[in-house]
Amino acid sequence: MKEVMATVADLMALSARTAPKAAGKDFVEIKVIKKGDELDKLADDMIKYGEESGKKNFDRDADNVRNSDVVVLIALNKPKTTGLNCGACGYPKCSELEKSFKEGSEFDGPACAWRVIDLGIAIGSAVKTASILNADNRIMYRIGVSAKRMKLVEGQVVVGIPISATGKSIYFDRKS
Repeated sequence: MKEVMATVADLMALSARTAPKAAGKDFVEIKVIKKGDELDKLADDMIKYGEESGKKNFDRDADNVRNSDVVVLIALNKPKTTGLNCGACGYPKCSELEKSFKEGSEFDGPACAWRVIDLGIAIGSAVKTASILNADNRIMYRIGVSAKRMKLVEGQVVVGIPISATGKSIYFDRKS
């Protein structure tokens, strides 16, 4: 089953890559992490970060990662603004947004709202593919925090999507 899940993850990555993006510019990074040492290290770091930060449920989500066959990481990497001066980011002009970039405690920003939408569409396309192929999955912010800390993928915002194939999804009915 692990080989099948690796193929599902590769198809999810394909869906994320080919998802539409504003002005046809692609700032999405994707990495597939298969079951093994790297996945276990990711789970270990999630537990460590939860303890260090005092934030809840990093241990719970780390358990999900450890029990997954694959994790797909999708990130927004060095996105340029669209140049629309639309104000959706909170700044009246794109040039003001570009000057205000800062490293954050978990993610970096601010980011062009249209590029964040691009990230969301890529994530949605990936989980749609997993769903079509009947792979259990869940979008997880906490995975992204550790993946970014560990530099598993480049990006200012990172999201993880673990996948598994069991008789009942391991990603629901979880205890907080």
